[in-house]
Amino acid sequence: MLKNSKILVCDDDETLCYLLKEQLLEEGFLVDTVYDGSLAIDAIKRKNYDLLLLDLNMRDVPGEEVLKFVAEYNSSLQVVMLTAQTDVRNAIECIKLGAYDFITKPYNFDELLLTINRALEHKDLIVKTALLNEQVNRKLSTRIIGNSSELQRVINLANKSAVSDSNILIEGETGTGKELFAEYIHKKSSRHDQPFVVINCASLPDQLIESELFGHEKGAFTDAKSTKQGLVEIAHGGTLFLDEIGELSLSLQPKLLRFLENGEYRRIGGVTNLNSNVRVIGATNRNLLEEADNKNFRRDLLFRLNVITLTIPPLRERKEDILVLANHFLEVKSSIKSPKKLSPSAEESLLHYDFPGNIRELEHIIERALIFAEDEHIAPDDLNLPVNAHKIAIQKNISLAIDDSDEILSIDDVEKRHIAKTLNVLNWDRNKTAVKLGISPKTLYTKIRKYQIKKF
Repeated sequence: MLKNSKILVCDDDETLCYLLKEQLLEEGFLVDTVYDGSLAIDAIKRKNYDLLLLDLNMRDVPGEEVLKFVAEYNSSLQVVMLTAQTDVRNAIECIKLGAYDFITKPYNFDELLLTINRALEHKDLIVKTALLNEQVNRKLSTRIIGNSSELQRVINLANKSAVSDSNILIEGETGTGKELFAEYIHKKSSRHDQPFVVINCASLPDQLIESELFGHEKGAFTDAKSTKQGLVEIAHGGTLFLDEIGELSLSLQPKLLRFLENGEYRRIGGVTNLNSNVRVIGATNRNLLEEADNKNFRRDLLFRLNVITLTIPPLRERKEDILVLANHFLEVKSSIKSPKKLSPSAEESLLHYDFPGNIRELEHIIERALIFAEDEHIAPDDLNLPVNAHKIAIQKNISLAIDDSDEILSIDDVEKRHIAKTLNVLNWDRNKTAVKLGISPKTLYTKIRKYQIKKF
């Protein structure tokens, strides 16, 4: 049984409602009762229920009409019909309209309880399946890779933050892993078995973001052909991650602030207040204090959001994590039949590159290098870095090609002399030279022609 599940009982027999409520309360459910279909519709608009026990035949608004409303308004709400023996055929028609099951009166409570639990498990499965489908393409992992002291300090703060239920603001440049930390905190929290729902505030226009967050009523705008649940409703009990929250428009910020203050919201086009219990984690690559000073972000929203602030350092400030991450991506993305590894000179190139795109850029560099590398060793040229970091490494770390004089050499001259020196030491064995330099034979041949290096 899913403890604390919210059940609405709707039956025009008030005595039956009272007895059924008492029995369900003893089982640990949260129960409300109404005695008419119109009252059931009003209650569903005001509150998020997990299951509706619905009498089929009622005087004013019959159960079938309530069922049609539920199908449009909240399709994840499970409905179990309560029906007299003579109504069985109608109850079967209700199954076709979306009811989970039906129980005949007078009911056996053990049988009813079993059906209720199955319906609640069915709802839980529907929600989790939808979330899993959403996350398949994101390939989200909660494993945080890195050994640097800077990263370990943030992980330590994340572990401390996870045990609280406060809202969190994660700051950091694009590509530093803010979403990864958000899910890490969720998995470490008491909400770990509840939904982790993500929305990127920079990816959609205002109306669509509001609709995604809070949902909308049927007919609220041109394309609203049915009622839609918002992500705050789907995330109930779990964590809502608002990525790039600094991009949220000033018109939407008050609505988010209201939700953060008391958990209340309204669907677009709705007139009733709904409530959802979620923990909110926001992420931004902006300085929101400066944005608040410039009137681009509400200061009260910032203070409500950043009860706890985590700042993730960029990759260039934790150089010792570069090769650890690079080798992790190699392991994950390399073919099992033909694994590849970085040559020493390629490692040197990576260590001398600043990674303006941070971890995401490093991942893409490794993925690209695996495609371009002609053998099991990834050479500097295979990395295809935006700047020739491997040339900088050669200039900084290879003294063989530099004279003892005060002559100032260009990077190309340094590379030419080093290649020529290595060729001569290895008796112009081009394969051995290419391995030693960490480049492919084809690249070596191209450089010999480029620099017009001749054998002496």
